[in-house]
Amino acid sequence: MNERKSIECWLSDMDGVLVHEGRPVPGADEFIRRLRDSGKRFLVLTNNSIYTPRDLSARLRGAGLEVPAESIWTSALATARFLEDQRPGGSAYVIGESGLTTALHESGYVLTDTDPDYVVLGETRTYSFTAITRAIRLIEAGSRFIATNPDPVGPSAEGSLPACGAVAAMITKATGVEPYFVGKPNPMMMRSALNAIDGHSESTAMIGDRMDTDIVSGMEAGLYTILVLTGVTTREQIDRYPFRPSRIAASVAELVDLVE
Repeated sequence: MNERKSIECWLSDMDGVLVHEGRPVPGADEFIRRLRDSGKRFLVLTNNSIYTPRDLSARLRGAGLEVPAESIWTSALATARFLEDQRPGGSAYVIGESGLTTALHESGYVLTDTDPDYVVLGETRTYSFTAITRAIRLIEAGSRFIATNPDPVGPSAEGSLPACGAVAAMITKATGVEPYFVGKPNPMMMRSALNAIDGHSESTAMIGDRMDTDIVSGMEAGLYTILVLTGVTTREQIDRYPFRPSRIAASVAELVDLVE
């Protein structure tokens, strides 16, 4: 590890690393099992704010991967942790699903459309024109603008869907106010995950399949970064970026023996 400390904590992206199109990546079950059996602290990360960790744990179990809810860290949890630190006991108008609303409730936030401290935009499959209009007017009236992640599109069986970043751009165009994005590639996501498991950057590895989110945010947080080629990034695309991962692996199957 280039004179770094041995890996004591692991962070891993979910889609493209452990699962692909709802199916487990070959070797993912063995990798997760090795992490659990070793007692190493680990978190599975996702920018998706729709689902609660319990929901995601059940979905992963359906794909054959046993990841406990407490080992899942979402952009919704990172956003709630950020807001709890910034303005404890605050209020927010939320566009999103149960993953986000539950996280904010559990952090002590009041959800309201009456003079909220923040407008918080997350992922949903049913973006409402009425809700977006309300968000625009609240921001114009002085509410601060937060978004869980900058992803412009999300996948579906039918093709791409507009995601949080695209809707945030529409609100910004209408208000002139840029949101603060908490999720990847903001290294804030990595740091909040590290804090959640009491990890340290010099002894933590981040596994991802995207150079522009997983690897860059891990690098900026000071982590050992591992790019796997089971998601969206190909080996040929790596050289297009001005930064490189610490290691490149065909899949997580190559990383099982790194878990001591």
